[in-house]
Amino acid sequence: MYRFFMANNLTFSIIKPDAVSRHITGKINSMIENAGFSIIAQKLIRITKEQAQKFYDVHQDKPFYEDLCNYISSGAVVVQVLKKENAVADYRKLMGATNPANAEEGTIRKKYAISIDQNSVHGSDAEDTAEREISFFFSKTELVGC
Repeated sequence: MYRFFMANNLTFSIIKPDAVSRHITGKINSMIENAGFSIIAQKLIRITKEQAQKFYDVHQDKPFYEDLCNYISSGAVVVQVLKKENAVADYRKLMGATNPANAEEGTIRKKYAISIDQNSVHGSDAEDTAEREISFFFSKTELVGC
């Protein structure tokens, strides 16, 4: 990992396979930018099962771990680094509750999620997690505008 930025100003996001396959990444990005975030790094990739297992290793003892790894590696995703003051907390609020049935109006998950499993986006849950997740997918030179 690298520590060259103010962690509270950056967060990590994944636009998940359900959203990419429905061609709504632009709509989600519009919501992100309209909420005041700058997208300083972004790429369309396919996460392998092995990468998914490593990325989600914190959940390996939970019953949903295998399903989560299978799902995130089932199709293309968009990985992103978002910049804004208080980025982690603000993006979590913009995403909405994990279960879209419980998400507030105006959130990404309320608007676009299909189910608790296919909830369209992932976001870091803490500043140290954001740093780890960003460095998992991006090199220092890929972050523009930090």
